[in-house]
Amino acid sequence: MFFWICSSFLQKCYFCVSFLIIMMERENVGATNSSDSKLKSSYSFGKSFLGLDKCNACIGTSACKKFFKEEIRFQNWLAPHLRLPPADLQSYAGNHSDDGESWRPVEIYRLSSKSQHDLADKRICSTFTKKKVCSIEMILRKTERFQKWKTAKRLTPDLVQGLPVQFLRCPSQRLLDRIIRRYTEVFDACSVYMTHLTDKDKMRLLYTLSVNAHPIVLQIFPGAEGWPFPKYLGSCGRLFVSTSSHPLMSFNNSAPEVAADLVYQLLQTIHHLSNNDLNYFFYFTKIDGSTFGTFSDGRLFIRDISNLGIIDLQNEKSSRDRNIEETDLFSCLSSDCPPILSSCSNITERQNLILVCKNILPYLLSGKFSHSTQQEIDKFIGVCSDNLITDLEAWKISEKLMNILRPWRACDPRFAYRYPECKYS
Repeated sequence: MFFWICSSFLQKCYFCVSFLIIMMERENVGATNSSDSKLKSSYSFGKSFLGLDKCNACIGTSACKKFFKEEIRFQNWLAPHLRLPPADLQSYAGNHSDDGESWRPVEIYRLSSKSQHDLADKRICSTFTKKKVCSIEMILRKTERFQKWKTAKRLTPDLVQGLPVQFLRCPSQRLLDRIIRRYTEVFDACSVYMTHLTDKDKMRLLYTLSVNAHPIVLQIFPGAEGWPFPKYLGSCGRLFVSTSSHPLMSFNNSAPEVAADLVYQLLQTIHHLSNNDLNYFFYFTKIDGSTFGTFSDGRLFIRDISNLGIIDLQNEKSSRDRNIEETDLFSCLSSDCPPILSSCSNITERQNLILVCKNILPYLLSGKFSHSTQQEIDKFIGVCSDNLITDLEAWKISEKLMNILRPWRACDPRFAYRYPECKYS
């Protein structure tokens, strides 16, 4: 009898303890879930910030999973209490991870500022529907240009006629074929024909080419093949992502050996833009301190491609420029109509060097070297800033500047892109 009473008492105690343990575990799980949900909500953002609500009048969706899985974060996301950056910037510092542990910096860009996008969207809606808000995609789909794109088997110059980007001011068939073959927002069919593109894909490509060709250039001229452009990492809505950089203007107060190395690379890059194996001539209509940048290893590349044009040197000069082009809705998606673009027939090889000499070299090289060297540098900068110099004179000046700067280039770990190989060359 006594044994039965004791065992019954112990059994009841066991159930009480078990019940308490289960309740405590549930409280802990609830607290964890609550903190997780708070963390998630602090990272949350709407489709409107990304521009996803505007698709397919957007760049694409290839990087959306990375955004929503938090593998791509705006830089301040690493501190959960901070919110998204201001919407009206055209670029943002960010971080990218493949494993959730190691992070590397990236740049997150808009094709144009959000206010410009919104203004263009409102203008389209008010013009075609008399409403403040509408489906931009549906309006663009009804245009004559997109109807031609839908039935076209190949992207031809007449399909991009009148688009307001300098990159397509005088396109060759060879360049347009390259765009279709290397368009990474879709599975690459390695074909010049558009049969692998759906109507959705065509709308996204046409929209991107109409606003800013920056992400397209990164895709079709990848840095892995030696082109001086950052790596394209994908898009989500009206944002796209590329590898991070430091703008060249941040080096204006750098040491002489750093400035010498950067300008030496810059002059090499300018030369490569007009002398490359594919016979494309890349030219700038505008250059400033943010046009170029450097990777973390010190290697220089082109950071801002919005003012970059291209001429196919395999085309006859007489066929490069076209007559006055008719404009349509796609000509006005981010700018006033008609767009003002430089004529390709007026572009010369010396143009890039003249812009660099005027807008970059004085800030990077002034007052950094010995008196005699500085005098020689200043003299050449003054001469190459003159619009009246010939192409031959410009390249001779470029070579002389490189010869002056070469001895000033240090060989140490600061220049990781060529160290330690520089010790043996």
